[in-house]
Order: sequence, then C-alpha cells, then structure tokens
Amino acid sequence: MSKKFLECERWYILACLTFVGGFFGGYTYSVRGGVFCNAQTANFVLLAMALGSGNWADAKYLCIPITAYFLGAVVSEAVADGIKRFHLIRWDTLLIMIEILVIFILGFIPDSAPYQISQVAINFIASMQYNTFRQADGVPMATTFCTNHLRQVGVFFTKGIRHRNLSDMKRMFFYIAMLAVFVAGGITSTMICHVFTGKGIWFAILPLVIILIDLLHADLKTEKNELNRIPRGH
Repeated sequence: MSKKFLECERWYILACLTFVGGFFGGYTYSVRGGVFCNAQTANFVLLAMALGSGNWADAKYLCIPITAYFLGAVVSEAVADGIKRFHLIRWDTLLIMIEILVIFILGFIPDSAPYQISQVAINFIASMQYNTFRQADGVPMATTFCTNHLRQVGVFFTKGIRHRNLSDMKRMFFYIAMLAVFVAGGITSTMICHVFTGKGIWFAILPLVIILIDLLHADLKTEKNELNRIPRGH
C-alpha cells in the first residue's frame, strides 16, 4: 500500500529547504550585492522602473536574472519528466545533488568577482527548488520566499477566530513555524557570512546533505517501487 505522502513531500524536508531558502537570502544580501535572488518580484519592479526612465542598460541587465529564473522552472519541469525513464532516483533527489554542486562551486568564487555570478546561480537553483517542492504533508508551501506564508497566517488566524476551529489554528501555527525556520536560515547565513564572507555559502551544504541522504534512502529502499508517483501539487 502506498504511503499517504512521499518522502519528498514530508514537512521536515520542506522545513530544511525553507531554512536553506532563508540562508540564500542572507547570503546574497550580506555578501553578494545587497539583493535578494530567491524570487523575481523586485526585479520586475526594477525592470519597469528602468524602462519607465529610459535606462536601457539596467533594463537589459535585469533580463538576465529574470531569464535565469525562467530557465530554472523550464529545466525542473523537463528533467523531472525525463528522469523517470531511468528508474533510479526521483528528480527531487537529483535537484538536491545539483544544489549541493552549485553551492560548492560558489564557495570558490573570490569575493572580488562580479556579484552577478552568484546572483544568477541562486536565481536558477531557487527557481528549481520553488517549482519542485510544493507541498509539505499536503499543505501548499514555498521554500524560497515568505509572502504566501504570511498571507496564510492571516487567513487561518481569521478563520480560527471566526469559526473557533482548532484545525485552522493548527494550520496557522504551521505557517508561523515555517516563517520562523526561514528567518533562522537568514540569521544563520548573515552571522556566518560576516565571518567567512563568500565561503559562508558552504554551510548551506549541511542541511542539503541531510536531505539528500534521506531522499536517497527513500528512492533506493522504501519508495523504490514508487518512482513514477507524482508528488502532490504537480
């Protein structure tokens, strides 16, 4: 009998990835140009402002991170479907391997190198992570930014008070916990990067290795016969 949720959908996997998402934000803002690369809303606003003021150079540059984010979604969709043919591991597991590799390489980039290298790399892997890991135990989630989490806290707070519904309050606290994990990732990243600068990104590898071990065990052992099963939300 199939488990209700795949390992890649479990809340602790999404919590670890949310911590990493917060870590990415602290890293790029602290030591890689003072920007956030986990999402693209700010870049679209800056693009609109650049176009509105006739600043064509900035407008052209902003197309780079936006394109990187777009390609992250494209690659994650394409590879997720193609990897099933090999019946070895899930795309979710392969993505964690890719993130570890990218982060390992980023740590070797000198602090004097153009910030855009690290920024575009984070754009790309954050997009893939956001598109791949969508639910935690059936609860819709985003692991790379917090806007929807904060909205859901407000929604379920209101529902819980209005209807005196304990399940709504539990859902509210679930989102609050994920917000706290994201903030913890940002705090950790900021403290570490103040000491280790660009090499501080290597510390994000630890939670990813823990996730990788868990997902590999599921792919090769406990969920070996469910590699074609599609995670919820896809």
